[in-house]
Amino acid sequence: MEGDVDMAGAENGDVMELDDMKKRLKDMEDEAAALREMQAKVEKEMGAAQDPATATASQANKEEVDSRSVFVGNVDYSCTPEEVQQHFGSCGTVNRVTIRTNKYGQPKGYAYVEFVEPEAVQEALLLNESELHGRQLKVSAKRTNIPGMKQFRARRPNPYMGFRPRAPTPYMAPYVFSPYGYGKVPRFRMPMRYSPYF
Repeated sequence: MEGDVDMAGAENGDVMELDDMKKRLKDMEDEAAALREMQAKVEKEMGAAQDPATATASQANKEEVDSRSVFVGNVDYSCTPEEVQQHFGSCGTVNRVTIRTNKYGQPKGYAYVEFVEPEAVQEALLLNESELHGRQLKVSAKRTNIPGMKQFRARRPNPYMGFRPRAPTPYMAPYVFSPYGYGKVPRFRMPMRYSPYF
């Protein structure tokens, strides 16, 4: 009889453990469904951002803004955007001045000036080699960057590094130093006419 009671208790414990496992499995399935839903939402948003029609529209928008902008080089490091805006204020209405900086926040020495009217670009080009903070500015029309198109610049050889051939060369025997000289007298002295190196 005692064995029967133990069996009933063990079965009862197994049933509780099985119910507990079913409950945990259901929670995990609900969590996985929520994750799939969130992932689908993010993919939908990413797909909208990478839509070719949207990318074409944004590229056209960039080209339109660049047609109203100029590049200003040789800008003094202490120059502020307000001073650059005042300098180009006679050309037309300045929409925005961007002075580029490095990752430490120090100016790189060039800026971009965006105008409201496209005609102001021609007026701004006339200010090429004008002075601001005692430095001659280099003003040119801003070019539009095309994504994925990097301008190729050929490497020029360094005259201090010596010549290194690009193509594989046939085997050349290593340069051999003469075993004679440099303060030590060799134990065995081979006559010069039998030396394979000369």
